[in-house]
Amino acid sequence: MEYPMEYYQFFISFNEGDYYTCHDLLEEMWMTDKSNYFLKGLLQLSVAVYHYEYGNVKGARVMMEAARTYLTDYRPFHWGIDLERVCSFIEACLRRMPKEIDRVSFEKVDSLPELPELILLLKENEEE
Repeated sequence: MEYPMEYYQFFISFNEGDYYTCHDLLEEMWMTDKSNYFLKGLLQLSVAVYHYEYGNVKGARVMMEAARTYLTDYRPFHWGIDLERVCSFIEACLRRMPKEIDRVSFEKVDSLPELPELILLLKENEEE
């Protein structure tokens, strides 16, 4: 299957940890099809990690929970992504994000629990 070029670029940016660029790439695609909740879920996943890296813990939790809600309906596999892996990543992130902290200054971001790593792989098709 052929995907929009922004989608391929999203994989590269996500795996490089450039979550801000991920947001821009996905938002551009999502704005042309606002009924695509799969893209919205990936968009919110990227925003969640970005917020967390800058100390906005509450915003990260809210976006991560929204990503889980949107992506769950597309499990187990959609548009070349193993969403079981992605949803496991989301659950692990939510467990690690402190619930008693809303925000820390950028200088104290290193004091937050580290999120697990997720490398997104684009597969041509998934055997059911």
